Amino acid sequence: MTTVSESESRLIIEEAGIPVSKWKVADTPDEALNAAREIGFPNVLKLNASSIAHKTEQGFVKINLKTESDFLTASKELLENNIPESNLLITEMLSGSREIIAGMIRDPQFGPCVMLGFGGILAEAVADVEFRLAPVNSYDARDLISSLRTRNLLEDFRGEEALNIEATIDLLIKLGELADNKQIVSIDLNPLIIVEGIPVAADALVELKGGI
Repeated sequence: MTTVSESESRLIIEEAGIPVSKWKVADTPDEALNAAREIGFPNVLKLNASSIAHKTEQGFVKINLKTESDFLTASKELLENNIPESNLLITEMLSGSREIIAGMIRDPQFGPCVMLGFGGILAEAVADVEFRLAPVNSYDARDLISSLRTRNLLEDFRGEEALNIEATIDLLIKLGELADNKQIVSIDLNPLIIVEGIPVAADALVELKGGI
């Protein structure tokens, strides 16, 4: 099995019609800065490579970069890690205080399943995750959402719109459809940040039986 880079993972889910944060890749700090200018500040900078699965834990993610000076410094620091076949991934800094997680896995007993759960810094403490067999229809997806114990936290919150249920149903259906591709072993969208009610993937990790 092969874990592909975040940029390759983003392409897979983006082509499936799943919303992702604006992003670009670059090979040098100067190229990355031009990309950051196009996306706009503040933004997020990541070291991007197929060998990197958990970037945050390894210090390969720089968030909330507000100035060009900070961005260039962060770019140089990341590239100094000298990870083989790596480049820089620049993404927009999404504004939204609530997160969910979603994905697709292939269970040895039940086969492909779609997953949805409560995300953010309390995700492990809350441990609110539900699964349904793939593919899922709109009824299955709606039932999956309503089964979350924390669903009340996804309603109107401190001036932010409630989770758009129809958009989330569409996302879950598309995750289930990706299970038709037997090459895809798993998909992990963590986090999906709720922006004006729409869950948008700020990170993506896809595992394949072989490389793309």
